[in-house]
Amino acid sequence: MCAQIIDGKSISGTIKDELKLEVARLNERGIQPTLAVVLVGEDAASQVYVRNKKLACQYVGIKSLAYELSKDTTEEELLHLVQQLNNNAEVHGILVQLPLPKHINEDHILLAIDPKKDVDGFHPMNVGNLSIGREGFVSCTPAGIIELLKRSNINLQGKKCVVIGRSNIVGKPIAMLLLRENATVTICHSKTVGLEEECRQADVLIAAIGKAEFVGKNFVKEGA
Repeated sequence: MCAQIIDGKSISGTIKDELKLEVARLNERGIQPTLAVVLVGEDAASQVYVRNKKLACQYVGIKSLAYELSKDTTEEELLHLVQQLNNNAEVHGILVQLPLPKHINEDHILLAIDPKKDVDGFHPMNVGNLSIGREGFVSCTPAGIIELLKRSNINLQGKKCVVIGRSNIVGKPIAMLLLRENATVTICHSKTVGLEEECRQADVLIAAIGKAEFVGKNFVKEGA
């Protein structure tokens, strides 16, 4: 069986064009979708992520507000900014770029974000809604994976799906989203015994471990 390569860039372009039309319809009703992005410090990777988000917002017509704070910003100062954004009715989404400097407790910051503006889907209320099948914000990477599969006409119902990784950001949320699609889900991780054998049982194998080239051909069965 020939491998099917999913063209993520093409699908991304289609989604952006759809969002552009949706934003235009909101504009007609006097609504300007606005995303506030907060960056603390000068982490190079984080700066790239924030820049890409800004460009994506510009393309679809979402107003992007950037708050670039010094690495010496205190937790209290960051919490104050988050509260200001929570109370600003013109801000619809809040994204605090992770990781934060070590002197700032990430959990405290994520808990402070209004769940209705938590576009990263990290607030426990949104995580809880996901786990019981209610609507709410979902972590972007897991949601993107499901969207890629759906738009590639891959039916997940009844399929055995194996997820490598159990992080709160990708591994666990993608497992819950797969369950929503009526897939049978196995989560594997660093302590899994017989990892390759588990992966070879998968109809759909998702690597969520942040390690390039970890999954070799011995992990994948014919036709997966």
